[in-house]
Amino acid sequence: MVQKIARVLNVLITAALVCNLIILYLVPAIVLVYQDVSLLEGVREYVSGILFPGEDDIVMAGIFAPAVIWVSGWFEMDAYSVVLALFLVFSGIQTAVILKQARRVLATIRKGRPFSMENAVSLNRAALCCFIIAAAALIRVVFSVCYYRSALPLASYNALFVPLFAMAGLLCLVMAALFRQAAELKAENDLTI
Repeated sequence: MVQKIARVLNVLITAALVCNLIILYLVPAIVLVYQDVSLLEGVREYVSGILFPGEDDIVMAGIFAPAVIWVSGWFEMDAYSVVLALFLVFSGIQTAVILKQARRVLATIRKGRPFSMENAVSLNRAALCCFIIAAAALIRVVFSVCYYRSALPLASYNALFVPLFAMAGLLCLVMAALFRQAAELKAENDLTI
């Protein structure tokens, strides 16, 4: 039963990883093109323009535009947009690493070896990525407070990311310690038999 659940979770995590990588590719283009529009509205308009092109739209240009913007677009953004794009790219990379580590843990569970040192190492890596995202969110919140000269950014999703990812990192560290201890106990039991 556990292996079946691990298979389903693996499919879901793989889908999330693929979506994460696609969005990661599109982030600078979306931030640059839609600086005056909310980010989610920009994502919706950009993706709908690619999927449902109008008469004058060129689909391939829309697909390869992010590659051009990756190279040249960073210099055209204002300071806030650069910080936003860097934060989203940086957090997206860390999220991809977290998802990759989750796939590794699920792979050992599917093989019937959940209590292995591999899982402890994977969870430690995921914890580190969570702490890095929390630190990046904190830096972005401090930047936003200074940029806007207002306390309003303290009520944003970035301010929520700081404790959320810090707690997720702590949870991963606790789980890593539990997996490490279980692996050590299993190794001792295997040696005594």
